[in-house]
Amino acid sequence: MSIADGTTTSWIRRFRTGPDQDRRLVCFPHAGGAATFFHPVAMRFGPAVDVVALQYPGRQDRRSEPMIEDIATLADRIADELLRLSDKPSVFFGHSMGAVLAFETAWRLERRGTHAPRAVMVSGRRAPSAHRPDHQVYLRDDEGLLAELKLLNGTAMNLMEDEEVRRMTLPAVRNDYRAIETYRCAPGRVTAAAITTLTGTDDPQTTVAEAAKWREFTTGEFRLATFPGGHFFLAEQPGPVLDEVERGLAQLDTVPR
Repeated sequence: MSIADGTTTSWIRRFRTGPDQDRRLVCFPHAGGAATFFHPVAMRFGPAVDVVALQYPGRQDRRSEPMIEDIATLADRIADELLRLSDKPSVFFGHSMGAVLAFETAWRLERRGTHAPRAVMVSGRRAPSAHRPDHQVYLRDDEGLLAELKLLNGTAMNLMEDEEVRRMTLPAVRNDYRAIETYRCAPGRVTAAAITTLTGTDDPQTTVAEAAKWREFTTGEFRLATFPGGHFFLAEQPGPVLDEVERGLAQLDTVPR
């Protein structure tokens, strides 16, 4: 069943709607993240652009729902949800785990022949071919998981000092780490969408060389953009990052519809 433009659902969150939105930006959160992470993106580009932020099960207001433990199933579900939207020229923007989900969802929509994005922007994630077999954070105890979050500085660690916050947050973080760390890309899988890779020069999870390997996963144009900062460079300096996203959105106006 299709849903009307401007509608919010359990999966689809919109923070700023408006008339005559002829372009769409779909945002995929990181491991343990939620749609609200992209509120500043909606404030920057809405209401002219239909900014859609995805809300995965098992967090915030979906905390009581079963979490999805693997990337393939989650990408299948996201593709199903996006097919309920009107078909507009789109850019996908995913950070960390969300980068892989954006790529996998784009591939699925291309196979279905509709709603595929013109460009995929992958942020803060090494290419699938740059696998690190020794990186198994999801197997650590809670203290080990918290140490990883502190290393990445992605979660407000002062909030994590609260036992109730940890109890609500860590299950989703562990679930998502399991999903992304056990993910293996199918051999030869590529997208026709242009890929732009955004990476922090001091990201402990992704080197610039590992980020550059994303060029292997598109038959279209490829661009690599680096920024000073760590894994969450986009939160440290959102202005330059969103300038790059704006560049991606501007390309929608140069491609025949």
